[in-house]
Amino acid sequence: EIPAYLMPGQAIGSIAVSLGYGRTHAGRVAERDSDGKGGGFDVYPLRTTDAMDVLPYVELARGRGRHELAVTQDHHAIHNAAQGRGQDQRLSAIYREGDLEEYREHPDFAERRSHHPPLVSLWRERDWKEARHRWAMTIDLAACTGCSACVVACQAENNSPVVGKAEVILGREMQWMRIDRYFRGDLERPRVGHQPITCHHCENAPCEQVCPVAATVHSEEGLNDMVYNRCVGTRYCLNNCPYKVRRFNYFNNQTGLPRLLEMKFNPDVTVRARGVMEKCTYCVQRIKAATIPAKNEGRPIEDGTIVPACAQTCPADAIVFGDLDDPNSRVSRLQEHPRAYSLLAELNVKPRTRFLAKLRNPHPGSSGDSGTGHGTGGGEHHHG
Repeated sequence: EIPAYLMPGQAIGSIAVSLGYGRTHAGRVAERDSDGKGGGFDVYPLRTTDAMDVLPYVELARGRGRHELAVTQDHHAIHNAAQGRGQDQRLSAIYREGDLEEYREHPDFAERRSHHPPLVSLWRERDWKEARHRWAMTIDLAACTGCSACVVACQAENNSPVVGKAEVILGREMQWMRIDRYFRGDLERPRVGHQPITCHHCENAPCEQVCPVAATVHSEEGLNDMVYNRCVGTRYCLNNCPYKVRRFNYFNNQTGLPRLLEMKFNPDVTVRARGVMEKCTYCVQRIKAATIPAKNEGRPIEDGTIVPACAQTCPADAIVFGDLDDPNSRVSRLQEHPRAYSLLAELNVKPRTRFLAKLRNPHPGSSGDSGTGHGTGGGEHHHG
C-alpha cells in the first residue's frame, strides 16, 4: 500500500514510483519512526530481474484511509499585477516562453510580455558606477530541467537544516532556493516549465526598506546581505519580498546533533540559530574567498573564477554568475540577450538576477501545445 499523488501529464494507464525509500537502518532523517511514519515506502519488492525498470500487467485498487504528503508546491506563491486578469496572463508574465518562430520574428518577445508605465523611484537611487564589482546571475529557462540539483547543492553549501516532514507541511522548509513548476495546455498532455527562484539581490530591495534594525543591508558590490546578529525576527522582510524567498528559522535545528553529523557543516558559513531570517547570499563566502586575495594582490578577477554552489552543480549549465562591471563576462552578455527579462520588473525593484525566456520548437504535428495555463492547486502556480 502506497499513497498516490495525481500529476498532470502522467501517461494514462501508467504509474510512476520512486525507489530508495522505506529504509529501516538509515538514521534519523530517512528512517521510519515507531509509528511507521516518515521515510517513504519501499517498492523494491515490485522490482524483478525480468524487468528492472518496468512492471507490466499490474492491477491497481483503491486502498483505505488517507496519507498526508509533505508537498511544497503551494508554498510561497508569487503574486503579480496580472493576477486579477486570469491565470494565463499571470503565468505569461512570470514564466515567459515562446516558440522558435516567434523568437525569429521578435527576438525580444520576453520583454514584450510585460507592459508597465515608466518606473520612478521614491528616493534617490544608488549610483553603481564607482562599485568595484557588480555581482549578478542569469538563469536560462530553456536549459533548466527542474532536476533540483541546485537546491540540494545550496542546502549543503550553506548549512541549511533538514527540518522534517511535520515542519514542511506547516510551510517551514528552510531551503534558500526552490524550483517553481508550471503546467500549461491540456491537462493530459501539458507543457511543463521549471523556474529556479532564489534571492534576486534587488538594487531597490523591498526587504531593506522595512527592516527596523537594518539586519538586511546592501553591500558596496550590490549584494543584499544578512547580518544575523542584528536580526530580531520581525519577518517584515519576508512579508515585503515579492519573490517569497526568505525563510524564518523557527527552531535550533542544528543543535544537539551527533559529532559525526556536525562534521557536515561548511566551516565558511554561519550556522544560524532560531529567530533569524535567512536567504540566498550568492554564496558570499565563495565571493570573498576570491575577492579578498585579488584585492590584496592588486589583480583583477577573471570571469568564471567565482561560481556559486547552484551554478557549480547545475548539469545543464543553466545558471551563470559573474560581474556586470566586466562587459565581456558571460553574465553581462546574457543579461543583454534578447531573451533576457526581469521577473516582476514592474515593481521597480531592479533585481540582479534575470531569466532567459524558455524557447520551444514543437513538431508541427504535435498536440497538447495550446490553451491556457493549468495547475494542480486551483489555478495557482506550484513550486518544486
